[in-house]
Amino acid sequence: MRVPVVIVGAGPAGLAMSHHLVTAGIDHVVLERGDLAHSWRTERWDSLRLLTPSWMNALPGHGYRGGDPHGFMTAQETVAFLEAYRRRFEPPVLTGVTVAAVRRTADGFAVIADAGTWQCDVVVAATGASSEPRVPALRAELPTRIDQLTALDYRRPAQLDPDGEILVVGASASGVQIASELQRSGRAVTIAVGEHVRLPRSYRERDVYWWLDAIGQLDERYDEVDDIDRARRHASVQLVGTNEHSDLDLNALGAQGVRCVGRLVGISGRTAQCSGALASLVANADLKQARLLHRIDEFVTSNGLEGEVGPPRPAQPTVVPAPPTSLDLAAFSTVVWATGYRPTYPWLDAAAFDHRHRVVHDGGVARMPGLYVLGLPFMRRRRSNLIAGFGRDAGDLAAHVRAYLGDVARTRAGARIGVVSRVEWPSEQAVARAANDVLDRT
Repeated sequence: MRVPVVIVGAGPAGLAMSHHLVTAGIDHVVLERGDLAHSWRTERWDSLRLLTPSWMNALPGHGYRGGDPHGFMTAQETVAFLEAYRRRFEPPVLTGVTVAAVRRTADGFAVIADAGTWQCDVVVAATGASSEPRVPALRAELPTRIDQLTALDYRRPAQLDPDGEILVVGASASGVQIASELQRSGRAVTIAVGEHVRLPRSYRERDVYWWLDAIGQLDERYDEVDDIDRARRHASVQLVGTNEHSDLDLNALGAQGVRCVGRLVGISGRTAQCSGALASLVANADLKQARLLHRIDEFVTSNGLEGEVGPPRPAQPTVVPAPPTSLDLAAFSTVVWATGYRPTYPWLDAAAFDHRHRVVHDGGVARMPGLYVLGLPFMRRRRSNLIAGFGRDAGDLAAHVRAYLGDVARTRAGARIGVVSRVEWPSEQAVARAANDVLDRT
């Protein structure tokens, strides 16, 4: 089968790219390993809600149409939102198709899947940034009697061993939400806190994301920051979407009874060592929050919005009791790793990666010609990994795809466009043999 473009992944990023290609009249196919929005159906805990208010969640040609624009969609409501989007423009999605390998050929790519092989000129990897939990190697040092699970594994409090305390490692969005839910279920919870980003749920009577959008922070581009690698590693914000629009920071956790300790740095026998730098991390998070609120206040003043929003209010400093630097693991029955995620592309050609096995790209345009990635944090803008950002990034990349396909067509027609450097890729016969080998192993 031959098609100009193959998109891998039918989540919001893949659907947004498909919408742009449909609009441009570019033939393509979207391959999805499960159902549409597979990860939203199968890899979210029961109570999870989006961090962004519903009015903000939009994809090209499709916005929120429910009755609670200032609420926060559940995982199942997000699935319904994406299903409605699919019905809106009928993208060429094939579900239940698992991609085993993507190989360069003399004429583009071969996308090898359990349902067949597609030959194409362009591959868009739209499987997102949360393919695999990032868990530190010291997990192997935990006593074997302690249950371990990741934020991707977690579903509900009843899933965990009813006896013993729970240690949640990581205090970004997933960590604070899971710790809060477990504590409210009656469990004794300790959370190990590393570098984190503290934000209020609302400020001056507007949701914090309304402000981030209004002041232009979400549209800051990847080529406008000094250290894009660090910006892309930034921890997710300490927020939760609730009907009460309440804050969920370390102060809120402490009020619930959650014990806060420093970052988990080592395990020795039945003892866990924690960093003694929690106070400095807390102070840094408070300082950054104060700077943001000051920037919002300046925006209000410069735009004459004082009569339209609430008054400014100083943020309360984070107060945590002096934490221990060691924990007796004998008291714990479960560790929940909320230490972030990483994108994985086990099916991609090895030439696409750097020495750390990260796809080399410039704003989503990969070093390997014809390959694009979509849905990664701060890929092109700060909003890149939000539903509100997928469409804009997909529009940028779709324009690049159109230009690339035009160059390919002209080259094949014999046109001379500048200096064309061709890489000698494997023959079609070699790719066919590789396809058989890959499928035999899956």
